[in-house]
Amino acid sequence: MQAAQLDKYDKQFKLVVRDIPTPTPSANEVLVKVRYAAVNPLEMLIGTGSVKLIQDYQMPVTMGNEISGEVMGVGVNVDDYQVGDAVYARLPLPQQGGFAEYVAVDQAALAPMPTTLDFAHAAAVPLTGLTAYQGLHEELGAKSGQSVMIPGGSGSFGQMAIPLAKQMGLEVSVSGNAGAREGVMDLGATNYFDYRQENYWEKLAPVDYVIDTIGPKEFAHELQVLKPGGRVLSLRMGPNRQFAKDHQLSWWKTALFTLAGRNFDKQAASVGADYRFIFVRSDGEQLREITQVVEENQIEPAIDPTVFHLTDINQALDLVAKGRPKGKVLIQFDK
Repeated sequence: MQAAQLDKYDKQFKLVVRDIPTPTPSANEVLVKVRYAAVNPLEMLIGTGSVKLIQDYQMPVTMGNEISGEVMGVGVNVDDYQVGDAVYARLPLPQQGGFAEYVAVDQAALAPMPTTLDFAHAAAVPLTGLTAYQGLHEELGAKSGQSVMIPGGSGSFGQMAIPLAKQMGLEVSVSGNAGAREGVMDLGATNYFDYRQENYWEKLAPVDYVIDTIGPKEFAHELQVLKPGGRVLSLRMGPNRQFAKDHQLSWWKTALFTLAGRNFDKQAASVGADYRFIFVRSDGEQLREITQVVEENQIEPAIDPTVFHLTDINQALDLVAKGRPKGKVLIQFDK
């Protein structure tokens, strides 16, 4: 089979498409024929070596973290899936491999695809959906009656996070562009701020939580709207000491992340708040819950119209890294 592989970490990395053996599923694995693989900023972090302290790979490694596809074979311990099932997954970080014609996936990472989506749109759900789910439930520990603000939440992350938060009984506020207002409010947001016309930090009543999708330039504004004892969860700013402790990293990695996140921790502490960073993991059971939310809310994630095949993988990576994609960038495989 053909696969796109990384041969070494490099700031200007390129993937190489080559023939490698088709994997044989182990006892707990499912062999999936990949129909679509999503290309994410995570690929840039992995390829450049930016996250090798969190996850290092033996080279060459087949890249790709998010897929939809069809079951072609199952291990002897697999009971929940059979040949022909439509499935999707955020692949386990240590065993990524979605940029390939076939991938063997631990059954614990898989879930049946939403019945309301085709293979292309389904491939755009797992990473974003699990980030929203784990962020709200685990990193924030949000409870019914509390409130959350999502700056820049009018895109694909908000599309998943808003209905999940509403399902949990949270009041949701979002900032974004004017054109996204109606869609965001339809998903269940209570407040919407057009960032070109108004500053949410000047108008929003204090909230329990902020989910940051923008990065360091927005951090001061996010801290302004937090209640005392509140928490900022960032998808962009980077790990800190708490992240290292939660992931039970070695003492020297903990020391490095403590240093790297010290400024964020200090700024948050100055207003009586807490800073967290998320690096999402695979989880098939959570993905099943996300599937229900997608189906019940008729969520259809945005996908970029550009058609890429595996031989175009480096152009697809360039679009994610340097372009302005109009949704999730996908690699299409033959049926």
